[in-house]
Amino acid sequence: MKNLNDTSRNEFKFYLENKNFKKILIISGKNSFRSSGAEKLIQEHSKQKKISFFFKTNKYPDLFELEKLISCIKNTLPDLIVAIGGGSVIDYAKIANVFVDSDNLQEKIENSDYKIRDKFTKLIAIPTTAGSGAEVTSNGVIYINKKKYSIENEKLLPDKFYLIPDLVKNANFTVKSSAGFDAIAQAIESLMSKKSNHESVIFAEKSLSLSFKYFVDFLKNSNYENTSAMCLSSNLAGQAINISKTTAPHAVSYPFTSIYGINHGHAVSLTLNQFLRFNYNHLNEAKCNFSLSGRFENLFRLSNTKDFVSFDKFLKNIKREANLEGDFKKLKIDIEKDFSNFESGINALRLANNPVDIQIKDLKKIILNL
Repeated sequence: MKNLNDTSRNEFKFYLENKNFKKILIISGKNSFRSSGAEKLIQEHSKQKKISFFFKTNKYPDLFELEKLISCIKNTLPDLIVAIGGGSVIDYAKIANVFVDSDNLQEKIENSDYKIRDKFTKLIAIPTTAGSGAEVTSNGVIYINKKKYSIENEKLLPDKFYLIPDLVKNANFTVKSSAGFDAIAQAIESLMSKKSNHESVIFAEKSLSLSFKYFVDFLKNSNYENTSAMCLSSNLAGQAINISKTTAPHAVSYPFTSIYGINHGHAVSLTLNQFLRFNYNHLNEAKCNFSLSGRFENLFRLSNTKDFVSFDKFLKNIKREANLEGDFKKLKIDIEKDFSNFESGINALRLANNPVDIQIKDLKKIILNL
């Protein structure tokens, strides 16, 4: 079997050498650029090119920093952008690359009143986390005044992506844990999604066959086998949700992040079990063009569990191994007190994608497992 590190590095080098790129803009996280090994990769493979850099400093992608990136693109006029980082870095690059010629971005994004004509230039995505799958999705996330907005258009899809496990293995435990569980949740939600189809199911099941086997081992030992498996799992989950989109756990995850500062994958983990239980308990009320019970049977098979109770325990054990705290009190989350603000941050489109319809009035009960 080919070594994914060597193959991807060689393909990246070949692409840079055989295309007449004169000016390259590197977008990355300030700390992760060096700690991941991305700095060395760029130094090795971009000699005799004019290189500019934009380093993300905010924890989550927001409009202010996006506008700074757009200004950077206008000033440097690159003929290639390389986004090398986690999901936020890649999302920044994807969104900025299609909004270079736009003005009044806040108003247009808030009102979904934007037109995407074309990409400014070619975009390469190289993930340094195994989780978001942003390198293969045609959407990007941006926060405005702590509210999450999703920009969706096929032109956001990067032109090329390269999976290099060596750039992922050095991430800290919290990043690996949160990002990796996000990949698991994406694949599970894809299987549950009203918009899922035969192709997305194949991607999701392949992703879970890897993550269920390798995720916990990856957290304990980020050797080549475990890391490359999680890179592939993340990528497959991204391809799955690019077709099907996500459902309720992602829909309600965003206010956990914007209000309480919970990392995205951790935020998704807080309600995944509750919504799966709700869906399983309401199989007869499902409004989808597939057998929801059949999709649960697929999950049981992939996780080597026999029923929902054992699958629920299986997921909880993964979260425990990943140190993803689920106790709202310990996390200082007060849904009762903050529910009005919490409710305003829920993504209605993702919620509507759930196989069983959920009323806003029922959300609090489901989230709090009442």
